[in-house]
Amino acid sequence: MAKSVIIIGGGIIGLCTAYYLQKEGHKVTVIDKSDFSSGASYVNAGYITPSHIISLAAPGMINKGIKWMLNSASPFYVKPRLDLDFLKWSFAFKKSATKSKVEKSIPVIKDINLLSRALYADLKASGDFDFHYQQKGLMMYYKTEKAGEEEWETGQRAIKEGLKVKNLSKEEVQKIEKKVNLNIKGGVYYHSDAHMTPNEFMAQIKTYLKKNGVSILENEEVLDISVSNEKITQIKTTNLSIKSDEFVIATGAWSQNLAKKLGVKIPIQAGKGYSVNIKNETNITIPAILCEAKVAVTPMNGFTRFAGTMEIGGINHKINPVRVGAIANSVKDFYPEITLSNKEQEAAQCGLRPCSPDGLPFIGKSSKCNNVTFATGHAMMGWSLGPATGKLVSEIISDKSSSLNLYPFSVDRFS
Repeated sequence: MAKSVIIIGGGIIGLCTAYYLQKEGHKVTVIDKSDFSSGASYVNAGYITPSHIISLAAPGMINKGIKWMLNSASPFYVKPRLDLDFLKWSFAFKKSATKSKVEKSIPVIKDINLLSRALYADLKASGDFDFHYQQKGLMMYYKTEKAGEEEWETGQRAIKEGLKVKNLSKEEVQKIEKKVNLNIKGGVYYHSDAHMTPNEFMAQIKTYLKKNGVSILENEEVLDISVSNEKITQIKTTNLSIKSDEFVIATGAWSQNLAKKLGVKIPIQAGKGYSVNIKNETNITIPAILCEAKVAVTPMNGFTRFAGTMEIGGINHKINPVRVGAIANSVKDFYPEITLSNKEQEAAQCGLRPCSPDGLPFIGKSSKCNNVTFATGHAMMGWSLGPATGKLVSEIISDKSSSLNLYPFSVDRFS
């Protein structure tokens, strides 16, 4: 049965959800408080990452976070602050960062990433779009034996999950990445991954949705939500009052605030990431992550993007030049012939990624409200998991059997 659906949030998750819902014949409206041209969906590394099987809430991450807390140039920076939501999230993160919980989440993260990669390939082949998409894998470059051993341990675990992974010497890497001078010891090569140019796909999917009857409402912030009998009856935005059969909350780092209005507890903290683009030819052909620096390198359509850092410091879009400088220094360290100019660094952008305490997204309905579906908390994998999340939400709203077991993504798991 066709339903009217309001999607709150116009990032990759919201737009992919709109795509699959309109394919099912629903009447879809997407609203966002921005003009659909900025945010994490536009400045990310563009990775589709079956290789990222270890969640952010990994054992040892707490200790690293404490060690890096006083260093604003560190790859993972937690800004200490007396904020109740942050303290609750930190406690939940600590409880989640156990070996057994991370082990349990590995096949879950791998399966949703593989589903999403297959769906991106379907989108590419559908004729609806013409976007840059390549499956060239992902190199994890390391400069020290310790980092190499740690990454190869993850690589061996990925092999057990059926992924193709190779541990390469520097010489073997240079046979693949022939035109780039690399200052590394070696690289762990995951063949499973793909990459894209995010702003290109975002523009195309918006155009497609508008052409196919989806209403796109810009600059409409949700100010109030009316609930009766465990159902949203209407939402009030900057300029409108809107009623609908179903609602989807895909508001990324802002999702917790809307959830509170419904009495739903979804602990989310904003994890700020930065990206810098170089339009000059770098000769980089394979996406890479610089292990020690946690910097992602992506050859996109017409430019190379360097993205990185995880800064848990609340909702703000302040660009910290120290963190941008740390990315530039890391690039120079790994790629001695590549320099990020002052002008390129000054043009750096940031986006806020919604981080759940256990590294898994929230996908599904809450017992507190019958006609709202959540699609948030994807952390660094928002781009990777856009189509899979959209498909799963569409299946929920269309009362179809689900492509994956949704239990690990339960919205009420922290209640």
